[in-house]
Amino acid sequence: METRACVLHAKEDVRIETREVPAVGPNQVLVRVGAGGLCGSDIHYFWEGGIGTICVSEPIIMGHEFAGTVQAVGAGVTKVRAGQLVAINPSQPCGHCQYCLDGLPQQCLDMHFLGSASLKPHTHGGFRDLIVVDAVQCEAVGELVSVGEAACTEPLAVGVHAVRRAGSLFGKRVLVTGAGPIGSLLVGAVRHAGAAEIVVTDISPAPLKAALAMGATRVIDTRAEPDRLDADYSANKGYFDVAFECTGVGPVLKSIFPVIRPQGTIVQVGVTPSPEIAGNALVAKEIALIGTHRFHPEFAQAARLISDRSVDVRPVISATLPMEQIQEAFNLVRDRSTQMKVQLSFA
Repeated sequence: METRACVLHAKEDVRIETREVPAVGPNQVLVRVGAGGLCGSDIHYFWEGGIGTICVSEPIIMGHEFAGTVQAVGAGVTKVRAGQLVAINPSQPCGHCQYCLDGLPQQCLDMHFLGSASLKPHTHGGFRDLIVVDAVQCEAVGELVSVGEAACTEPLAVGVHAVRRAGSLFGKRVLVTGAGPIGSLLVGAVRHAGAAEIVVTDISPAPLKAALAMGATRVIDTRAEPDRLDADYSANKGYFDVAFECTGVGPVLKSIFPVIRPQGTIVQVGVTPSPEIAGNALVAKEIALIGTHRFHPEFAQAARLISDRSVDVRPVISATLPMEQIQEAFNLVRDRSTQMKVQLSFA
C-alpha cells in the first residue's frame, strides 16, 4: 500500500511524493488523514530551512498538527475503533528516561516528535493520505466537529499546558500578548478556565478578530495605539494577575512588567532568543516568570474540549487548501493581516 506525502527537501522545496505505508502492528492504528495545519515550525522549515539550531538536512514528511479517520486497528488495540475521527498526538516520549519517570514527558531526553527535524534521521510527520501511528497517540473527538477542528488539538494543547503552568485563572484578570493561532487558541483555554477578564494585544486585524471570537473581553491594536496598554493598565503598580506572552518578541515581554500586579505571573509561551526582562520590576513586584513547553496529558484534555466545543476553534481556521497546493498554502499563511490557521486537506 502506498500514500502521497508532502516531503520537504530543502528551503522552499516541498514535493508531493509516494511513500510505502508500513504494516499495522498489534498496538498500532492506520489513519486516513483528513486535515493538517501549518504550524510556525513548518513555516520556518519551508521558508528558512530550519528554526533556531534545527536544520532540515534530509527529506522530511512535514506536519505535526493533523487528524483523520481510523481505517484499521491492530489486534491489541481497544482505545479506538475503525471509523472514528481522531486527533493524533505527535509527541512520542521514550517513557523511561529520568524526566519521563518524573512525570515530565514533555522534557524527555529521547523525544521523537512527528514532523520534527531535531533528530537525525528526521522524524516524519503527518502531511500524507495514510499514516500508521501507535494507538496511544490517538484521541477520539466524536461526531460533532469537523476534521479541521480536530486538527487544532495539538496547538490548543499548547495553550492548555500554558494555562496549567499559570495555576488557577478563576476570576483572574488576564493579558495575552500575541493573538496568532497559539495565542487565540490559548484565549479559548483561558476563557474555559474561568478568567473574569481577558485583554489581548496584537498588531494585525485578523488575530484580534479571532481573539474576540475565542473569548477576549477587549483587544488592543498596538500598532495603531502603541501606548494604550500602558496608559490603561499600569496605574497602582499594574492591573493583570496573569499574562501570557505569545509573540516571542523581546520588547513585548518587557512591556508586560508595568501592567502586571505585584506577585503576578508571566508565562512565556512564545520562543524568544533575546528576551527583554525588566529586572528591577521582576524583583520589586515579586513577579513570577514561568516557561511553558509543549504538552503531554493536556493533548487528551484539548481533544475533549474540542469534541464538545467547550472551546470552539473554528474562528482560528482561516483557509483550507488541498495538499497539492501546499506551496500556495505557505504563501498564503505569510499574510498575517488576513490569515490565521491555514490548513491542508487530504483525499
